[in-house]
Order: sequence, then C-alpha cells, then structure tokens
Amino acid sequence: MERGKGFFQNEMSSFEVFIGRAAQIDIQEAFDYYEVQAQGVGQKFLDALDSGFEILRINPNFQIRYDDVHCLPLKRFPFMIHYRIEGNYVLVYAVINTNLNPDSAWLTPKGDLKK
Repeated sequence: MERGKGFFQNEMSSFEVFIGRAAQIDIQEAFDYYEVQAQGVGQKFLDALDSGFEILRINPNFQIRYDDVHCLPLKRFPFMIHYRIEGNYVLVYAVINTNLNPDSAWLTPKGDLKK
C-alpha cells in the first residue's frame, strides 16, 4: 500500500447534500444574527456549516436522534444539522440552535417535517 493512502480510500462513496427550504431559512437567520453581533462572524458560521456539509458528503452516518433523523453538531457554533439519509442523498431538514427545542423548530404540530 502506498504511503499516506488509507486502506478504504477507494471504497468510499460520495453523498449528495440537499438543503431543504426550512434549513435554508434557519441558515439565513443564524447568519443574520451573527452578523449583527459582529461583522464577519456570520461568514465564520457559514464556513463551519460548509465543513459540516463536507463531512456529510463523505460519511453521513452520525448518531440518530429522532426516528431516522441524524444530527451533526457544528464546530465552534451551538448548532446541529438535522438530516435524513436516502440512498446516496443527505436531505437536510434543519440547522437548529442547540438551545432550542428541535420539535418546535422543525416539526409541524402533527409531527411531520416542515418543508
């Protein structure tokens, strides 16, 4: 084996990440909040989010929190990406501040996902 090459490198599959409308709104609201706090912090939030999405493209199999909903915490920000895996797709439903109740943040009163 070539030095520096991982044993499973060639067997890794790539996942495509889709960001739902509700998650897009979550992201915009968080960005706006951080930019009001200090200019440039919103961009740092987006950079942390992009790093999270890159991790999901490589391996989205993180802990399951609700039925088949997985969560990935962001580094340096109190947010979690909430998503489902369907085949080779990662469907992002919400990006939620960990200080909020996720049920009220992205589930309808009937328990269905907000779209």
